[in-house]
Amino acid sequence: MAEELEIKLTLPMSCVDGVSRWLEQKAGEGVVSRLLINRYYDTPSLELNGQRAALRVRQAGNRFIQTLKTQGEFVNGAHRREEWEWDLPRDQLEIGLLAETPLATAVDLTQLAVVFETNFKRLAGNLESDAGMAECALDVGVVRSGVQEIALCEVEFELKSGRSEALLDWTRQLALEYPLFLNLVSKAEQGYWLSGRYTPVSDDLSADQATGLLKALSVLWLAGYDGIDRSAIAAMVSALIAGSTDPAIKGDLEWLQGKLVAQEPPLDWVFDPELLRLQLALIDGSARA
Repeated sequence: MAEELEIKLTLPMSCVDGVSRWLEQKAGEGVVSRLLINRYYDTPSLELNGQRAALRVRQAGNRFIQTLKTQGEFVNGAHRREEWEWDLPRDQLEIGLLAETPLATAVDLTQLAVVFETNFKRLAGNLESDAGMAECALDVGVVRSGVQEIALCEVEFELKSGRSEALLDWTRQLALEYPLFLNLVSKAEQGYWLSGRYTPVSDDLSADQATGLLKALSVLWLAGYDGIDRSAIAAMVSALIAGSTDPAIKGDLEWLQGKLVAQEPPLDWVFDPELLRLQLALIDGSARA
């Protein structure tokens, strides 16, 4: 078992070429491109999802990898979770490998079947700074469940060594050049939502208002206003406004409040620089009430 710490950002498709060049410039000759085919498994009643776990089999060239991840927790805007990984001889789930994981007694593993896929091209390289080393991965492709599919376009910074501040440092550098949206909804959650049997909720992660708001905004991006508790998100924004002593942050919170009150379509404003500025302030604690 291992732990991973990562920050995930969604970006417009129009920025893919520019971000690709940015990554190649920053990471140098170590950048690698590969096609990843990922099939996610669950039971008919989505027991794994109920346990906040994701199970997939990935094909990367001639290699097959079975991975189990738990949702874990959000730490200063980064995602920390437990992960198990096994190499497979072929593209076929091996239930026996799960015997030593928490799923062994938590769900009926004999009922596992493919629920959705996430298939994408990944461009990845390592970035080094004084704070540590992070892998940057640009993923472009689709999330597919049956005949339904949505576009996938995101950047992940995953800490390989050093301090977690490295992830924020690289996020800020990339944000100077391209519009980004800090997204706490995982690829797996997007797939479950697309299957039509699940909508991520914005009020189940933390009593912390800043983390709750970040999660709510991510659900809003995915599922629209029907996917959130409008009164809960309004209360979080109002509390953060009341507790803010920074005029710039307070202004960004009021800007967000206006978008939410007017119920403007999220895709019209999630890439506005005011929102990312606010999200980063929520991460580093300067906007917390």
